[in-house]
Amino acid sequence: MKWDKISQIADNVVSGKTSATELVTKSLNLLKDAKEYNSVIASLEESALKRAKEIDDKIANKEHVGRLAGVPFIAKDNFLVFGADTTAASNILKGFEAPYQATVINKLETEGAICIAKANLDAFGHGGSTENSDFGPSLNPVDKSKVPGGSSGGSAVAVVLDIVPFALGTDTGGSSRQPASFSGCVGYKPSYGLMSRSGIVAMASSTDTVGLLTKSSEDLALLLEIMSGKDPLDSTTIEPQDNYSEVKPVDVSKLKIGVIKQYMSSGVADNVRSAIEQSLANLKKLGATVEEVGMPSLDYSVPAYYIIVPAEISSNLSRYDGQRFGYSSQSAENLDSSYISSRSDGFGKEPTRRILIGTYVLTSGYYEAYYRKAQLARTKIINQFNDAFNTYDFLIGPTAPTTAFKFGDKTDPLQMYLADSLTVGSSLAGIPAISLPLIDKPSPDNMPVGLQIMSRQNQDKQLIQFAEQIEKEIQI
Repeated sequence: MKWDKISQIADNVVSGKTSATELVTKSLNLLKDAKEYNSVIASLEESALKRAKEIDDKIANKEHVGRLAGVPFIAKDNFLVFGADTTAASNILKGFEAPYQATVINKLETEGAICIAKANLDAFGHGGSTENSDFGPSLNPVDKSKVPGGSSGGSAVAVVLDIVPFALGTDTGGSSRQPASFSGCVGYKPSYGLMSRSGIVAMASSTDTVGLLTKSSEDLALLLEIMSGKDPLDSTTIEPQDNYSEVKPVDVSKLKIGVIKQYMSSGVADNVRSAIEQSLANLKKLGATVEEVGMPSLDYSVPAYYIIVPAEISSNLSRYDGQRFGYSSQSAENLDSSYISSRSDGFGKEPTRRILIGTYVLTSGYYEAYYRKAQLARTKIINQFNDAFNTYDFLIGPTAPTTAFKFGDKTDPLQMYLADSLTVGSSLAGIPAISLPLIDKPSPDNMPVGLQIMSRQNQDKQLIQFAEQIEKEIQI
């Protein structure tokens, strides 16, 4: 099933050309047919069909149903959603039922969207392949021998397989953009604070954002318009721009584009570099000024990220102690042993590794040596992005240094961390970034490549409008 644009889907439901129940049923059947890809952890079939009937009844009674009437979607399993457990793909949260829903889920449902399932991910978002999920990995929708990316891998798989027209992910250091690049869809990380994180299982609070995975920038704009805004439950939220979905053609000939030198280095695979260079050549043909820009502080983005983020992880995961919610060891003899056994049994290898690293860099003897220096590097990265945007309208580079790799190829944690080398910089800076698929119809012999575009903080509207123009004129 090929989906229309999201706005058209909703219009068809409101006009009676189709029904919410029909769409949800089709999505659920497609999900069952694609079971081998392991893209989801739990189905919300009962609650989804109930909501679909409610929307159909409202339409029959000529009541308002919203701009997403009957549109099915899938949420990454670190969003609190009624109707199924929220596990964040970790055994330590098995059996945890959401006491409330994430703010962005409520906003989507208010406009008539229907969540049909919870997507697979690397446990707590710790990984770039879904191989760290305690529920098994998801498979790449183009080549099942390869990873779909992560941590929002299940969400990307569901979109590329046309199970749903859009899916929610999260993006802490590239967790929506990288799987979009590996799997072949649009992945978006908004400006930090543009969408509320209330009701989302925290990973690293200073870089966590909601992520969106769609088939087009046009769909993305509508969703951002609905989901963004201040939230009293999240003090980091900022005021959005108005009318993200307003169509405004971009005069590419007046744009000045910076190609980040560090993102086109020798670490980038030849097939990825050639795809990006072809896109840059097409931009030049349209009259854009395209220049290389050096940002040497980005060489330190991965080391800084993997000090700052584990430090925040160690703090955020301290609440999972086996006493208040989630998994609790039944064999412990006292409180201390309960803490130890619950956390040892509940957390997988990668969350454990990040907790240990984070605790280490925050200890009094190493705080100055590691954590403080990482924060200084982060400030330099922010300043260099700001300086670059004083000259260039947008910055461009690959989303990932390679195409999707085979399962088991990156068993060394350091190699997996380096797969994030092109996405963590914008996360540390809090700026918006989008990944566009440069291969529209991928095949097992022709894996997708992602073009990453970044703009100044809170210029999401301009970024999406430029992305729409690229989709129309220069995709290869």
